[in-house]
Amino acid sequence: MRTEYSRASLSKTEVDADPLRQFKRWFAQAFEAGIAEPNVMTLATVGENGRPSARIVLVKEIDARSLIFFTHYESRKGRELAHTPYASLLFHWMKLERQVRIEGAVEKMEAAYNDTYFESRPLTSRISAWASQQSAVIQSRAELEARFTHFAKRFGEHPPRPPNWGGYRLIPDVVEFWQGRPSRLHDRIQYTRTTGADWKIVRLSP
Repeated sequence: MRTEYSRASLSKTEVDADPLRQFKRWFAQAFEAGIAEPNVMTLATVGENGRPSARIVLVKEIDARSLIFFTHYESRKGRELAHTPYASLLFHWMKLERQVRIEGAVEKMEAAYNDTYFESRPLTSRISAWASQQSAVIQSRAELEARFTHFAKRFGEHPPRPPNWGGYRLIPDVVEFWQGRPSRLHDRIQYTRTTGADWKIVRLSP
């Protein structure tokens, strides 16, 4: 199973001076290319035992300084972020032969922001946030569905945000843009934060 990558190239001279602006450019191109859920990303965290763990989550906002996602604070990733507030993100847009790797510190979002976002979610997703004790052991699917029914009846059309559910922002200090190229001579452009809003941009060997 081998594929040659030849759709595009990437150089230091063509990327934006700011990695999040460059990311937004690539994200828009992924959306325009019709990629299903271009906001899908792998989130890697580190546990107290020093072992990394990874899972797929969705980025929900990209602002001028961070990427924002939501989850249960008591889930495995929530517990790991509480212990080690750093994480790595990976976006893979195979149709465009691209990857983006992002590393940085993670902090919780403000309660008011979480409340506003929670209210924008579909009703069933809001009820699910109550029904799921994310990462906890359950006895059966029936138990989960019973909890969903219970909270649907309890809250009706207006479930409040669970106190253990909310957002995180990852503030990048390292960002790498990877563009597939023929003969496995891929283009890799890496940003590393130096001071404040300044970034060092280098080309990495594939």
